[in-house]
Amino acid sequence: MDIILLENISNLGKIGEKVKVRDGYGRNFLLKKGKALRFDKKNLEIVNKKKDELIKKNNEKKNELEKLSKIINNKTFSFSQECKENGDLYGTIKPKQISSLIKEKLNADVAPSLIILKKELNKIGSYQAEINFHAEVKAKITIKIDKIK
Repeated sequence: MDIILLENISNLGKIGEKVKVRDGYGRNFLLKKGKALRFDKKNLEIVNKKKDELIKKNNEKKNELEKLSKIINNKTFSFSQECKENGDLYGTIKPKQISSLIKEKLNADVAPSLIILKKELNKIGSYQAEINFHAEVKAKITIKIDKIK
């Protein structure tokens, strides 16, 4: 499926570019979320006319997210969990729990879908995670998991 991007998307392209994506990704995510339009001459003309406006809107959004990123970047968030003798947890820490803790501690809204975990958080220790706010704005956090005393 050929589409025209309405915003910068990492690993895909920039505003106004024509890119080829799989049908499901295009239909169910990019088109549904308003991040792209189907490629045809009419839509191409619309995007070219609105390109400056789209870029301005994208920069405003990026600036807002950069402020949020500075608040969250390089922070450590701690969890106390019950665990087995060998340090394995009885469950895993999920992005939804991390998002809730960020909201509680810093009063910052971070969608769980933006939190990228490099591996499962199922043992006691420290883990690095990345928050992908925007194609050009990322923050790194540390998740520390301790045993309940």
